[in-house]
Amino acid sequence: MPLPSKLSPAQWFMVTVMLVNAGNYAYNLLLGRWLGPTIFADVALLITLLLVLSFVAMTIQLLAAKFVIELPDDKIDNFKKVVYKYALISGSLVGIVCMLNAQSLASMFQLKHDYVFYLFAAGIPIYFIMSVSRGLHQGKQQFIELSRSYLFEMLGRLSVTFVLIGFQLVEPTLAVALGILISFVFGLYPNQFTRNSVWSRSTLNKSESKAIVHFLLITAFYEGTQIVINNSDILIVKHYFDHLEAGLYASLALIGRVVYFVIWMLIMILLPKVIQAKKDGGNPQKILKSYIKFIIILTTSLISLCYLFPETIITLLFGDAYISLGYLLYQYALATSLFALANLFVYYFLSLSSYKPVIMAMFFGLSQVVFLILFHKTLEQVVQIQIALMAGLLTVTLSYYFYQNWKQSKQKLA
Repeated sequence: MPLPSKLSPAQWFMVTVMLVNAGNYAYNLLLGRWLGPTIFADVALLITLLLVLSFVAMTIQLLAAKFVIELPDDKIDNFKKVVYKYALISGSLVGIVCMLNAQSLASMFQLKHDYVFYLFAAGIPIYFIMSVSRGLHQGKQQFIELSRSYLFEMLGRLSVTFVLIGFQLVEPTLAVALGILISFVFGLYPNQFTRNSVWSRSTLNKSESKAIVHFLLITAFYEGTQIVINNSDILIVKHYFDHLEAGLYASLALIGRVVYFVIWMLIMILLPKVIQAKKDGGNPQKILKSYIKFIIILTTSLISLCYLFPETIITLLFGDAYISLGYLLYQYALATSLFALANLFVYYFLSLSSYKPVIMAMFFGLSQVVFLILFHKTLEQVVQIQIALMAGLLTVTLSYYFYQNWKQSKQKLA
């Protein structure tokens, strides 16, 4: 893939991820239009589970990215073998647990068939391996290779799903499940995994293992928090509301979350740069500040558009069948924007091995689940609870950021 002369690898990655997000949005929008709200509610559940899996796998990706930068060069090969081995083992265990509980999951989320969970579970070990490879590319700032993995995964999912649905080869829910499974195989390229990565005997010394386990646990807790904040509302709505309302809410969530995925793209570039700056004795704050202005402009623009033209946006993207929740669109966009901004600061501190903001985010994530289970009389109430909690999370993380800056300034003057 030759590079345009005016684009750096990081810029090329940003362009590619924008295309990937556009492709994923087109995927969701077309499914919503073709299938209608009722069937789309089932399909949206699988898409939500894919997002849940991506957050779980992000723990592995961040681990690979961080330590491929921080470890000495002579330890890198050993580290790769260890992380690939345990990614395959943990992915297989998660997949087996999912298969064993397929019938219970289908009943919980009101799905007619449990076979979709077997297909989904079969892809989990592949996805974990893919995440290790992505983390290694991310840590080395090999953004061209990273771009290819995301692009091929998206194209694989789109092509397989729409061929199966377009030619009516299988029913829609099965088509989506097969598309997700096969897309994981597409996303493996380019990959550094080999059979030797698993079966070779590799170990790390005690201090290295301790640092890796500590970071892994903290990151796993935070990614778990992200799963809760990003997806608990859709899952709770799917459980408590009827298929029509759940499908309408799923379409609202897909539109409102566009800002989160753009900021996630920036975080993917920000994280290795911050870790490298810290390692080299530079100032990571300068890197963070360079992203904040762009993000504020982006979030403000999105919320304004959703407030001014909600019916137009929903009609263009999903069609008239989904228009009844247009009045909630800007509110959902606001909730997502608040979380995305808070998330930027949490990841910043996570990359600097400062973990207090992670605990803050965990508290608000658990609070969201509790409040939504207790208070879900209307879909409007569901959205407004999220706005209040995400505003609280952003306030707390910003306060911590300014406190740390004040503390550092005071230490320099002393």
